[in-house]
Amino acid sequence: MITIRQEEKKDHQQVFQLTEEAFREMEHSDHQEQFLVEKLRESKAFIPELSLVAEDEKGTIAGHILFTKIKIVNEEKSFASLALAPVSVKREFQNQGIGAKLILEGHRIAEELGYESVILIGHEKYYPRFGYKKTSNFGISFPFDIPEENGMAVELVKDGLKDRKGVVKYPHEFGID
Repeated sequence: MITIRQEEKKDHQQVFQLTEEAFREMEHSDHQEQFLVEKLRESKAFIPELSLVAEDEKGTIAGHILFTKIKIVNEEKSFASLALAPVSVKREFQNQGIGAKLILEGHRIAEELGYESVILIGHEKYYPRFGYKKTSNFGISFPFDIPEENGMAVELVKDGLKDRKGVVKYPHEFGID
């Protein structure tokens, strides 16, 4: 039995450890995700309601997801959006649908809070099941080179990215300035 709830201060150490563990063996990782979560928690981009944990009946944190504020910027305008980064699931809980539950609950809360879209860099075979499509389909690009199939976005509401072309602008905590 897994419960999804908002992360609390008492969860921070467990979340740090599970994030480090979840990305330790990942080939396409700088292995700094646990530090990114800590930095983002202290940033203006942080939205407490969108830092979620998956907890089992014993109180063990099995997973964590974080959505933070970003912008899509072009020469004329700037549009609010969210970055999904990172999503982490403890090894012994992987392949049980916990990541999916975190993503779907995060989408629900984000929409409730008035956000219209989410952008991520992730596995091209995993995220499309949640409605993610290539950002290039929306005229959105990244401020660095990534394989086109790994940059993805989802509209949380109908036409949430219509006419929102531009480049993703991350908070400086991502280290992408």
